[in-house]
Amino acid sequence: MVNAPAQADERERLRPQSADHGVLGTTKLNPFGDLHTMQHLSARLARSLRGLFESLLREELRCWAEPLVVQRFSDYRAERGDGLSAWLPMAMVSVGGPAIQDNAHALCVLEGGFSLSLIDLLFGGNGTAPDTLPGEFSPAADAMIRRLGGMMAEPLRRAWESLARIEFTAGPPESSPAMLPGLEGEDAMIVTRFGIAGHNRRPTMLDILYPVAALKPHGSALTGKVVDKQAEADPTWRGDLTRAVMTVRFPVRSVLAEPVVSLSRLMELKIGDVIPISFGPEVPVMVGGDLLGMGTVGTANGRAAVQLTSLARSAEGLAQNFHEGPVE
Repeated sequence: MVNAPAQADERERLRPQSADHGVLGTTKLNPFGDLHTMQHLSARLARSLRGLFESLLREELRCWAEPLVVQRFSDYRAERGDGLSAWLPMAMVSVGGPAIQDNAHALCVLEGGFSLSLIDLLFGGNGTAPDTLPGEFSPAADAMIRRLGGMMAEPLRRAWESLARIEFTAGPPESSPAMLPGLEGEDAMIVTRFGIAGHNRRPTMLDILYPVAALKPHGSALTGKVVDKQAEADPTWRGDLTRAVMTVRFPVRSVLAEPVVSLSRLMELKIGDVIPISFGPEVPVMVGGDLLGMGTVGTANGRAAVQLTSLARSAEGLAQNFHEGPVE
C-alpha cells in the first residue's frame, strides 16, 4: 500500500524548523518550494520497492512513501543518531536533457538491523539479525549491500523517467557517513523516506537523499502539479461521439482498367470510337486514394457489384488515414 497511514510502532520523522524556514544572510535551504512532482515520484517508487523487497524477504509487504523534507545533511545525521546504518551512495548521471552536477550522488540509507537480516536471507538464512549490532559491516556484508543498491537502480530509473532520464549506479557502502566523499554538513538534501512492513515484521525505514544542488536544473519540473489519473470521459458524450463518427461517409470505387493512349490517338478520338481495355479476374477496390482490397465483378439484386475477395488494409486504418490526409 502506497502512502498508507503511519502505525503507532513506526519511527516518526522529527522535523527540525531549519528544514522549512530560511535565515537572513544564509542560502535558502529549499529553492524549489512545494515539491509536488517529487512527492508523486516517491509514491511511484514505493510501489516498485514493495515488489523488490517482497522478492528478497519472501513475504507480502506494505510499502509507503512518507512526506519528504529538505534539510541540511548535518541535521539529518544528527536526527539519525549513531546506530549502525548502511550509507550507500548512488551515482546520478543524466542521459540527455538538463545536465546534473558533476559527481552527483543520491544516498540510500538502510537501518543496520534490517540490512543484516536481509543479508542473512540472501546467504540462505532465516533473516535473523544479531541482538547486538556490530560497529561496522563485514566485507561480505558490504558486497551484499552494494548488490542491493544495484537492484534498486532500475526502480529508481523508472520512477524518474517521467521527469528526467537519470541513470543510477551503486557505489561502495560505508558504515559511517563521515567516510562519504563529496558530502558536507551544510549541503541541502531532499530526504525521501519509505516505510516497509510485513505481517510479523516491525516497520523499517529506508531513506533516499538527493542533493538539492544536483537537481537545480530540474527545478521547474520538480515543483509542477501532477495529475495521477486522467479523468474518465463521460459515457453519454462518448456514445454520442461514436454514433456521429459512424455516420461519416467514404467514397468507395472500383477501377476496372486504366488504358493508356498516345497524345495523337487522344486528339483523333470521336464519338463511336472504341478504346480496348483488359482486366484480370480481380479488380482493385479503392477508398479515397487508398487500396481497400481486391474483388470480382458481378451482379447483386439486378445491379452491377464487386465482391471482395481479399483485404489489403483494415477499415479502421483506412478511416484514420482518410481523416488525417495522405502522408507526404
